[in-house]
Parts: sequence; C-alpha cells; structure tokens
Amino acid sequence: MSTASTTEVEPVPTRGLPVPALAGMVVGSMVGAGVFSLPSTFAAATGAVGAAIAWTIAGLGMLTLVFVFQRLAVRKPELDAGIYAYAKAGFGDYVGFFSAFGYWASACAGNVTYWVLIGSTLGGLFPAFGAGNTVVAVAVATGGLWLFHFVITRGVRQAAILNSIVTVAKLLPLLLFVVVVAIAGFNWQTFTANLWGGATPDAGALFGQIQSTMLVTVFVFLGVEGATVYSRYARCRRDVGRATLLGFLSVLALFVLVSILSFGVLPRGELAGLRQPSVAGVLEAIVGPWGYWFISIGLIVSVLGAYLAWSLMAAEVLYTAAKSEDAPRFLTRTTRRGVPIAAMLLTTTLVQALLIVTIFSNDAFDFMLKLCSSLALIPYLLTAGYALKLETRAGDDPAGRSRRGFAVAALATIYALFLVIAGGPTYLLVSFIIYAPGTVLYVIARRERGLRVFTRWELVICIAAIALAAAAVVALATGAIVI
Repeated sequence: MSTASTTEVEPVPTRGLPVPALAGMVVGSMVGAGVFSLPSTFAAATGAVGAAIAWTIAGLGMLTLVFVFQRLAVRKPELDAGIYAYAKAGFGDYVGFFSAFGYWASACAGNVTYWVLIGSTLGGLFPAFGAGNTVVAVAVATGGLWLFHFVITRGVRQAAILNSIVTVAKLLPLLLFVVVVAIAGFNWQTFTANLWGGATPDAGALFGQIQSTMLVTVFVFLGVEGATVYSRYARCRRDVGRATLLGFLSVLALFVLVSILSFGVLPRGELAGLRQPSVAGVLEAIVGPWGYWFISIGLIVSVLGAYLAWSLMAAEVLYTAAKSEDAPRFLTRTTRRGVPIAAMLLTTTLVQALLIVTIFSNDAFDFMLKLCSSLALIPYLLTAGYALKLETRAGDDPAGRSRRGFAVAALATIYALFLVIAGGPTYLLVSFIIYAPGTVLYVIARRERGLRVFTRWELVICIAAIALAAAAVVALATGAIVI
C-alpha cells in the first residue's frame, strides 16, 4: 500500500473518544447482519415462548460478561486490547495468542456473513447473486472488500467517526420496523398461535429448541467487548465500562423486539421460510414491496458499518499481539496515520479466502454465522476464566477481590461453558482448522525473539489443536460434516 511505511512505526494512540463514541463502536459492532436474520432464524428453531426464554438466558449470560469486561477495564487498566490481553495475563503467552487469533478469525468469519447477506439481498432483484454465495456475488463482494480495506487504512479515528454516523443511519430502519410492526402489523391471534415451536407445549422439545438458538445469540452479541478493544482511545478507563453497558442494553432491547414482535405478523412456518434478510420480508408483509427495499437499504448500510467496526477491531487485536511479542514483528507495521497496515492486510486476506469457501457451501450465511460464533467461544471463556482467577486466591491483587466480583465472574464462566456445550461439537471442531495453523505465527514470533516456543502444557494444547483440526478435515472429506 502506498500509505504504508517501510519500517516499524509506533502509532500514536488518540485518547479522547467520549462515551457515546465508544458505545457507538459497541452498537456498530453488534448491530450488523444478525439482527436482520432474527425473525426466520428464531421461527425455524422455536416459537415465541422459546425465543423469550432464549433471550432471557442470553441476555443475563451476556450481561455477566459485560460486567466482567467492565470490572476488568477498571481493575486492570494496563491491559489494552481486551480479550487478548486478559487471556495472556491469566493463562500465559500461547493461550493469549490462541485467544487473540481465534477472536481475530471470528471477526473475519463474521465479516464474510455481511458480504453474503448483502449478496442475498441483491439476489432479490438480480438472480445472478443467488443466496449471496454465487461466483458473481463473491466477485462483487471482493471489490467491496478491498475498497473498504483502502478506506480503513485512512485512519482509525476517521473510521471511528464514520462508524458513528453509519450507526445512526442503520438504526433508523430497524426502529421504524419495530414501530410499524407494533402499531400496524401485530396480530394477537397470530402471536398466540406461534407461542410454541410445536403443535402443543412440550418442555423436552422446548429445551432442544432453545439450545439450537444459542449460536445465533452468540453471533448477534459479538462485539459487546468492542469498547474494551479500543480502551487505549478512551478518555478514562471507567468510560469503557459505561460504554459497554450502554451499548449492550440498547442492542438487547432491539434484538428482543425484532424477534418477538415478528411472531405476531406471520405464521411460524411462513416466518421460517422467509428469504434473508427476513426482517425485510416481515415488513413487506405489512406495508408492501417498499418495506422490503427500505429494510434492504438499511441492511446494506448496517452491515457495511459493522464490517468497518469489526475490521478495525480484528486488526487492533493482531497488532497488539505483535507489540506484545506474541505475533511476528511484521504485524507491528503501521501507516503514517497509525493504522496497523500489516494486520489489516492479513485480515482482508482471510476474509477473501473465506468468501471463496462460501461458493462451496450449501447455506453460506448459516455456515459462516455458526463458524464465527464457535471461533469466539474460546476467547470469551478464557476472559471469564481470567476474571474468576482474579477473584480467587490465585489472583494477583487480593485487595481488589469482592464477593460480588466473584459471583459475576463465576456466572460468566458457567455461561461461557454452557455456550460451548450448547453450540455442539460440529462447528467447534471445524474452527480448529483455522485455529491450528495460526500457531505458525506464534512459533515465528518466539523464534524471532530467541524465546522458548512452548512450555510443557502449551505443547499439549498445541498437539490437541492440531489433532482436532485433522479430525475436522477427515470429517469434511468423508461427509460426516457438511458445510
């Protein structure tokens, strides 16, 4: 890139982003492709009762993680870049890198869902785009991908300001959707007919239905830690916690309204069969064709804004890992504006590779959604585990421990473990196809600095990751796992 320097340059952090701007990064990260798919995704899995229970579990569980991020931001102000820094501080260099790489890869997979959903939206007008994973759709997405790469390299602060503007623009169609459905489209008889995922209430079936929504809720909540990743740009550390909580509660309310109110518009079978973005289909059923296109335009603005925020966060994590000497030195290279250009280039390259993979997927959006969520589960679990460690005798700051902090950290850890179990083994196994090769970067970094590559337990973790990746490859080759 013409703006990249040829030597390593230390970026100058731009402190001073206010709480609304940081909260905007959280909202911008979370309100992306997922919210526009909620009506059909939830209807395919469960009814209104199951959806309400799922959101209650996800909301309370994620709230504990929000409090964990909030407490860690204040208690450990020296740890920037959030998830990566916490895993490293709690469990060592390799596990920290593992968390950083998984979080980065999750962001890349999430970015692919944005391009797929844009393609699927355009497919409603141009059949060549299909469901967003045709050759034409991938070719157009590739052009947009590299265009955004250029925009992002213009500067972190400029991109953050642009994200704030985009966040406002993309929320308007969703808020209008909620108002129109609540006032003009909601039918109580339709809603009561959609209460259960089956013909009759069944507690056993309900549990399975709720379990099947967990990866979806993880996907839509990804980005709740957005403000912690940019903690070095905040005016003060307490602003990070305030911004995270404000952004989370706002987005949770929006997600619940969009998914629950939709059950009062169409029968569950019709909701489940809607083309993505299903929010557009629901609004079209109320106001006609203009509703579909109004939401579609909002979706394109939304996912492009989310793509911007996630690309920034992904590059920031890789850059910080390199500055902490856990990733190769070339990833510390920046532009004159302080943008981690090498990390951005690697991010864009992985998104490009995953875009090509979608051509061979039966349901590209669903596959990338679940892969994104599975990749993020380990970093979230490690962050909660670190918080729990700090609140026990294993912590390094006895004066800072509290019963409330311990309870929150314990609940967050239990919730993260629940997500790993509820998500199932399939996509977690596939995620190691990405996790395992990332170790090469860690090995290069350790050798560059003349350090011992692995401790005994780190070597065990590495071997296990490689074995799981190999098992996933075999499962894909034999058809045991289908993407």
